[in-house]
Amino acid sequence: MLTITDNAADAVRQISAGSGLEPEPGLRITAGSPTGQGTPLELTLTGGAAESDQTIEEGGARVYLEEPIALALEDKVLDAAFDGDRVRFEIRNAEPDHANGNVPGA
Repeated sequence: MLTITDNAADAVRQISAGSGLEPEPGLRITAGSPTGQGTPLELTLTGGAAESDQTIEEGGARVYLEEPIALALEDKVLDAAFDGDRVRFEIRNAEPDHANGNVPGA
């Protein structure tokens, strides 16, 4: 299952809280349109999960994963960095020992 860092959970909570979306606002990750270089991921705010989405909740933040994306990201980590009033999300490989100290429950 995709792991959500504390920074990513905080970013998703902040973005969702100001979105006005209901009943369970969160970040949804889906497959974009395929290109010659692969298939990009699309991140959007939504008011809830689609019927086949996998829902991950961490620290009050909700992330919804489109079914095929959930399988592709099961060994990955969602992280975020704040740059002023902007947020940059990053999906990276999980570190077996969680040496970054930023994984929930570590």
